[in-house]
Amino acid sequence: MPNALRYKVLAATVTINPFHVAIIMDGNGRWAEERGWPRTRGHRAGADAVRHAVEASPRLGITTLTLYAFSSDNWRRPPEEVRVLMALFRDFLESEIDTCRREGVRLGVIGRRDRLPAALVGTIEQAEEATAEGEVLELRLAVDYSSRDAIAAAAARHQGAAPSREQFRDLLARSQHGDPRTPDVDLLIRTGREQRLSDFLLWESAYAELLFSSVLWPDFTGDHLREAVEDFRGRNRRFGALSTIRVQGAVGDRA
Repeated sequence: MPNALRYKVLAATVTINPFHVAIIMDGNGRWAEERGWPRTRGHRAGADAVRHAVEASPRLGITTLTLYAFSSDNWRRPPEEVRVLMALFRDFLESEIDTCRREGVRLGVIGRRDRLPAALVGTIEQAEEATAEGEVLELRLAVDYSSRDAIAAAAARHQGAAPSREQFRDLLARSQHGDPRTPDVDLLIRTGREQRLSDFLLWESAYAELLFSSVLWPDFTGDHLREAVEDFRGRNRRFGALSTIRVQGAVGDRA
């Protein structure tokens, strides 16, 4: 499984690959508005960009891809836009189940589910069950997701003395329908010209490299992802030490 790819390297000149890439898919609405189209058309175009990223990831050595699809704050958007987004999520999952199963992609959705339409929750559960054996790529969609809310929920689950970082990591995963075995984020990309984290994977991105792209998400291709990975490979990651250290595991494993 992708999560079993755990290793440790202590070398100053090693070439390192980002095994877990997380993307804040920003710019769908602006992409459509710049063309005089409804914002919802941008969201539909963004679904194609998701497919490009998923197809490119295994070739680039990425084993976990987490995509920020809908934040908990996005409920504030116009009701019609939210309705279209929920329908798009369901359509995407239904249309990709067979492909993901065939290509070895394991689908998962992190975030709250109690506020999602019942039909969407049913499709999420169906997709997760149907692709559970995938070993090539773990694809996680963050829907109704808030990192701060997830951290608060994990803290509320724990009683007694302060948990270790590894224990808290497990609590955090369970609070958001995640898998405790999923490695921390290596590279976090945000498209769409903005430069902020927007409450996304704050705990898991403690040592992530950040890359902000001016490309709007519907225009983001496999080549853009490859360029981001190449940029990552040229960076020197120390994790608080003096030489390059790569530990695939929890935040608490890293000095």
